[in-house]
Amino acid sequence: MSFSIARLALLAALLPAAAGAQTLYFSAIPDEDDTALSERFSKVAEYLEGELGADVEFVPVKSYPAAVTAFRNDQVQLAWFGGLSGVQARRMTEGSKAIAQGVEDEAFVTYFIANSETGIEPSEEFPADALEGLTFTFGAKTSTSGRLMPEYWIRQETGEAPDEFFSRVGYSGDHSQTLRLVASGAWQVGALNFSVYDKAVTDEAPEVEDARIIWQTPPYPDYNWTIRGDVDARFGEGFTDRVQEALLSMDDPDLLASFPRSGFIPATNDDYAPIEETGDALGLLR
Repeated sequence: MSFSIARLALLAALLPAAAGAQTLYFSAIPDEDDTALSERFSKVAEYLEGELGADVEFVPVKSYPAAVTAFRNDQVQLAWFGGLSGVQARRMTEGSKAIAQGVEDEAFVTYFIANSETGIEPSEEFPADALEGLTFTFGAKTSTSGRLMPEYWIRQETGEAPDEFFSRVGYSGDHSQTLRLVASGAWQVGALNFSVYDKAVTDEAPEVEDARIIWQTPPYPDYNWTIRGDVDARFGEGFTDRVQEALLSMDDPDLLASFPRSGFIPATNDDYAPIEETGDALGLLR
């Protein structure tokens, strides 16, 4: 009898801990190759575990839509989205909200790059005459910096859809691949986010020798950390605030360089209204 009572007491002591031992899963849009993403975000998971006192696990995904679906289906509760994918995820998941963005994301830009053999020189004005009739690649189809905003500005500056203005249009899948394809000459021109290109310059990647910046877009809001609205009920009151504070307090140069960002600042859903409006106008949010 005493043994049974002791066992019951032990089980009673363990059950609350087991019930509360949830893991926070997070993901990120695959804007670079799988290896780079895993290296970047495994370190972020370790940092968040230390700050939150909870198990945190990074869940890699294969595409931008897969990141949005994982968030909607509660396979992840936190995600590093682009501007457009963040809007998509929040529309599909009631109560979810943007809680942080990189310092650089408040005024993000897209670089238009051209293979050096095109002879196109950098310009402050959109080089419509030089670009017309060339081949052009976007990044992922639902990328803010790799598709949404470059398409918006192509239409604004030329009055034509990309597949009317260029001789051929493609989608590389991610920013790193856009850089490689333009540098190789597989595509004459492409669009990618400035941070991936700038990091390639810092890393002395050989591709930057053959793919030069020819124009950059006006600034717009982009990447963001978005969290589900039900995490406080599951992880404890104030958990959302704790996650936000952990992100805003991230100051390790190595961690920040992996994004790359100089730091994180607060963000709200309203900050991405321009992205939502543009996405609706181009039919990318239907």
